[in-house]
Amino acid sequence: METTQDSTVIARALEDYYFKGIYEGDINILGNILNPGTLLFGDIKGQPYAKTLDQYLDGVAHRQSPKDSDKPFKGTIISIDVVNSIAVAKVHVKMYEFNYDEFLSFHKINNRWVIVNKMITDVTE
Repeated sequence: METTQDSTVIARALEDYYFKGIYEGDINILGNILNPGTLLFGDIKGQPYAKTLDQYLDGVAHRQSPKDSDKPFKGTIISIDVVNSIAVAKVHVKMYEFNYDEFLSFHKINNRWVIVNKMITDVTE
């Protein structure tokens, strides 16, 4: 059963860990919301995108963060749907010259909402 409290907790985690971790390029912050074993799939500029969590975090750790680049960054929560211990959040991330639509699958594990799958595509604004 969906609860407003669960949606609020997920929204706060997205703001405090997901968007902040991406913006600052801090994999320790991202580690608070990404479950070990998380997989990432999608397409970027029409090319297939598939990474393990370790590959993704390595990329974040070795790129210039949006914070340090002085380029635009904005994370926006579009929707959050919760059913029992699973949820899906649709978010939009503007980063560098990209606009990403993302679907983030959550699972409540040990009473914590964590991302277990990330689907991403770049879109025109």
